[in-house]
Amino acid sequence: MTKRCFDITVAWLGLLFLSPLLFVVFLAIYATEGRPVFFRQRRIGWKGRPFTMYKFRTMRIARNTESGSFDAGDGSRVTRLGQVLRKTKLDELPQLWNVLRGDMSLVGPRPEVEQWVGLYPHRWAKVLQVRPGVTDPASIVYRDEERLLGQAADPLQTYRQHVLPHKLTLYEEYVATRTFWRDLRIIAQTLLAVVWPRAGKEPL
Repeated sequence: MTKRCFDITVAWLGLLFLSPLLFVVFLAIYATEGRPVFFRQRRIGWKGRPFTMYKFRTMRIARNTESGSFDAGDGSRVTRLGQVLRKTKLDELPQLWNVLRGDMSLVGPRPEVEQWVGLYPHRWAKVLQVRPGVTDPASIVYRDEERLLGQAADPLQTYRQHVLPHKLTLYEEYVATRTFWRDLRIIAQTLLAVVWPRAGKEPL
């Protein structure tokens, strides 16, 4: 209950105080790339329930992205503005709406598309006992995931056999050891990693 009340309060205040910034980003995307401004994608959430996750659009439009396509390490469709939004993590801010709705928490395992949940169903069954989050230890460790996959000979295989299993290990550890105070530390480390990219390579 404490965690959910904290999520609602921070998400509401965040949307309120960041509304000028959100509006500027909205206008910038609309002026440079047109509609849609938001990227929507079906992700698997708490107790295996699907939901629509929102981000600011950072890539040129392609088919099937809403249903869960995955272009591992492919940055060819990322726009110039999108590169800035991704680097600063401003593209993630619309997920505060998901937090307010109850689809997500501020801190929790990152939600995946059905394609990857189906690959390790027993492990995900444990992970999805909690709401997925905007950030978590794996998000900090793999902050440069796109660059890492882009350098791989086979990005999909690298994600499937190496990155995702390690993420799941970090997710499972978080679920087993989560506390409200640890969540606050993860939020602080996430903010530090955004301001100082060389920080936060290991989870707190």
